[in-house]
Amino acid sequence: MKTLKLFAFISLGFLFGNCEDDKNALNNLFSIDTSQLKQVYSLEDEIIVSIKNDQNKAVDSIKFLINGSKIGTTKAIGTVTHKFETEKLGNQKIEAEIFVGKHSVIVETNVMLSSNVEPKLLKYTIVNTYPHDITAYTQGLEFHRDTLYEGTGNGAGNGTGKRGTSSLRKVNYKTGEVYKKVELAPIYFGEGITILNNKVYQLTYQNNEGYIYDADTFKKLKTFPYFKKMEGWGLTNDGEKLYMSDGTEKIYILNPETLDKIDYINVYTKTAKIESLNELEWIDNKIWANIYGRDALAVINPKNGSVEAVLNLSELKSKVTQHPDIDVLNGIAYNPKTKTYFVTGKNWDKMFEIAVEK
Repeated sequence: MKTLKLFAFISLGFLFGNCEDDKNALNNLFSIDTSQLKQVYSLEDEIIVSIKNDQNKAVDSIKFLINGSKIGTTKAIGTVTHKFETEKLGNQKIEAEIFVGKHSVIVETNVMLSSNVEPKLLKYTIVNTYPHDITAYTQGLEFHRDTLYEGTGNGAGNGTGKRGTSSLRKVNYKTGEVYKKVELAPIYFGEGITILNNKVYQLTYQNNEGYIYDADTFKKLKTFPYFKKMEGWGLTNDGEKLYMSDGTEKIYILNPETLDKIDYINVYTKTAKIESLNELEWIDNKIWANIYGRDALAVINPKNGSVEAVLNLSELKSKVTQHPDIDVLNGIAYNPKTKTYFVTGKNWDKMFEIAVEK
């Protein structure tokens, strides 16, 4: 009996080994033909994918996928054509599962999908200059029923290292007066804000949670966890959904009731991904975003992540009081009544109302 069991075990091991050898052999036979692929595609392009089969191995069928979704099948060695217009910008993982007899192998490669839009360079004029709290480490600005709301963090500039206090504020933008404020504990670094259905949503930087307040009273209604471990940066809404940035090229679309992720976009120009997306503002069905450290705004198509325009505001920093703790441009609010934009920066003593030439 022991001899039979040993024989069966050895036989199974031999068969298993042969199966693995067959599969490894197949892995070495096939690859995706990259000779006809470009490194970078745009949304208006289509891609033609085929398999290299140098030894002309007989194939039963091939399933082709992009980013895990099937784009076509062939019965033998053939090609599949796919239009990129519905894909997200960024890295595209191309796979082919090749079926040969009882075995299948997967081969893959990657290409990049970028925007097909050449960003316009916008121009602006300064309409008014207003006082702004020089100790406000501005993270978010938004108008709600003619009132300017501001979220601040407890960051510090590069000089004294003195930290402020994270807060949510109502501000008289003409005088700089803060007439209502709720502060966060020192361990919390406040980030972007937005107002939807008379509720203020506020993010924190690395605490992995955000808060919902009554927009009138600032009573905290809820503390919510992020849908995954991540940093909180910017926040805006389109009247139905929330849009959240995390310092990368991604903008996540969230359900405002559950705070779960619905979808996301990757933000790209024709030549590069745009990272460090900070404070966000929804204006005329576009997302306007501060780009951290660049003193510029990007105008983003929320459907596909393409950067359609850029507004260079670098000269504004020279118009505010220079002091050791001054930091970067951050904060953008749109006033729909005046059709003007309000921008400031971290620890700036001025806020600028600007008109943007479209």
